[in-house]
Amino acid sequence: AIIKAALEKPIRIIAENAGKDGNEVVQRITEKEAGYGYDAAAGEYVKMIDRGIIDPLKVVKTALQNAASIASLLLTTEAVVTDIPEKKEKEMPQMPGGGMGMGY
Repeated sequence: AIIKAALEKPIRIIAENAGKDGNEVVQRITEKEAGYGYDAAAGEYVKMIDRGIIDPLKVVKTALQNAASIASLLLTTEAVVTDIPEKKEKEMPQMPGGGMGMGY
């Protein structure tokens, strides 16, 4: 589910930047046969290769390898670096009322 969401995210953002509903665009693309995608410039669902819209393999492959590497590193690490919460100093207790009959 995490990988699926990560792979769908770029098309959602492209669609939203083009003024379309990202969820609808992803849904329509998944209903079509392999090779179809959304041409945001034309606002059409087209065969991506026929339109010359392609991602270089090396870019996609490197991005997926890096993401998988980071995910596996986080899963096998027994500790995570985080900020240490600041300790708050205790405030001085307030002085008790004197009860000296000052009329207050």
